[in-house]
Amino acid sequence: MTIRRSAWAIPYGIFLIAAVALPLIMIAVYAFQDRSGSFTLQNFIKFFKTPEDLHTFIYSIQIALITTVLCLILGYPAAWILANSSLNRSAVTLILFILPMWINMLVRTLATVALFDFLRMPLGEGALIFGMVYNFLPFIIYPVYTTLHKMDPSYAEAAQDLGATPLKVFTKVTLPLSMPGVWSGVLMVFMPTISTFAVAELLTLNKVKLFGTTIQENINNGLWHYGSALALIMLLIIGITSAFADRDDKHADEKGGLL
Repeated sequence: MTIRRSAWAIPYGIFLIAAVALPLIMIAVYAFQDRSGSFTLQNFIKFFKTPEDLHTFIYSIQIALITTVLCLILGYPAAWILANSSLNRSAVTLILFILPMWINMLVRTLATVALFDFLRMPLGEGALIFGMVYNFLPFIIYPVYTTLHKMDPSYAEAAQDLGATPLKVFTKVTLPLSMPGVWSGVLMVFMPTISTFAVAELLTLNKVKLFGTTIQENINNGLWHYGSALALIMLLIIGITSAFADRDDKHADEKGGLL
């Protein structure tokens, strides 16, 4: 009996339905219901009328943007050095950058808390941003490194042959062609940062609350409908961000094909 190759995708499809599709459907259903099960928009209206939750949401986006920008500033040069064979001749260097991803994020966060305690530095917003950057920096480095490593060096060589300076080669060739990796890394940092709660609680001693904490508190207090509405708002923001990133990826691919 011959098993069709498409049959191997059935377990994965079942997993997607049970672990991804159904929870998202439940969130959407709960978000538009009140306690009696009737359709309502009050959960969303409540969010916009609650200054504390609205402020937490805006503040979380701000922290996520700061974290993403810092990770990009630190991660892109590191990825470029790793991908440049003349500067990096050892695969061990890459492993050292990726090694933190092998350790659980909470363990890394607890280590950061211990480091701040050892240095007698206060926990707060500064510690939160430091911990976020430390935790998510590899998520920028690896996709950018992969894109740069696979890039055809003949593009840069052709630009140099035409008299382009190293800066011109980077801005006109290397950077545009690496944008798919950049956007992938940005999404991998921005999306979990805006929704995290455990990291913020540990690094600020609950002094700073992010949007993920607000969702968790409402769910834990039995406010499933309002908590689902908050989760859906966050998912919409992430979806919009992903849509813009996909559009820019296609634009970068088209530019790469024209080079």
